[in-house]
Amino acid sequence: MSEVGLGIDVGGTGVKAALVELAGGELLTSRVKLLTPDPATPEAVAATIREVVDLVDVEHALPADVPVGCGLPGPIKGGKLMLAANLDRGWVGVAADELVAEALGRRVHVINDADAAGVAEMTIGAGRGEMGTVLLLTLGTGIGSALFHAGRLVPNTEFGHVQFMSRDAETLVGGAARKRRHLGWPAWAREFNEYVELLEKYLWPDLIILGGGVSKSMDKYTQLLESRAPIVAARFLNLAGIIGAAMAAAEAEAGADELRNGAVHHVPADARLDAVE
Repeated sequence: MSEVGLGIDVGGTGVKAALVELAGGELLTSRVKLLTPDPATPEAVAATIREVVDLVDVEHALPADVPVGCGLPGPIKGGKLMLAANLDRGWVGVAADELVAEALGRRVHVINDADAAGVAEMTIGAGRGEMGTVLLLTLGTGIGSALFHAGRLVPNTEFGHVQFMSRDAETLVGGAARKRRHLGWPAWAREFNEYVELLEKYLWPDLIILGGGVSKSMDKYTQLLESRAPIVAARFLNLAGIIGAAMAAAEAEAGADELRNGAVHHVPADARLDAVE
């Protein structure tokens, strides 16, 4: 497998990228970030991705064969984005892998952004070694989710859109929603606890990992959180999506190489990428 990968993380507010050392998750460049265009149409976002990657390339020349992974905020099926709650609706059904590949002139592997964060955290982060049920929630513009059982990813969960107080949960207890509603940490934590209680009724997780922008402020509310399962911060905080996207791309490239060479590809037990698209 490649020793480095390029990770891209597309969110509702920002497009970020960095070159990643895969074994330890270290960023080999700055985390370059530009604002997500408004409206966030496929063409506009693809152009912004190209700008961000060009900036990474200026800082550290990207190898021609570097694996490229791109996390997008929505379920990915066959390289297509199937839901675009935090991007322009024009994304729905778009072959995102082909669109971004054309913009970059490189092969690109797309993945749900929260799944990408989960890959990083389960491989070398806060979930490493946990073989029970692990739920990762990324709280940023909305709420992304990644679910693992016995180290295997169940791709494309969208628990940010479960009905909570008759609304999509992310519109009430997501990171952006907290700011929009002018909620202090105690008020937000009370509602977030109710949301977690709802998810626990369905999933019975053994560990809950919080990522995204809100994870950087856990010292302000961690004592207010209540759940059956332990709640911990993502090791890589808001960088997990970039790191995991690069890891997933490298794994996909390694699998493709082995298939081309006629070998059967076996994923190591601790790689936790078994179900990555």
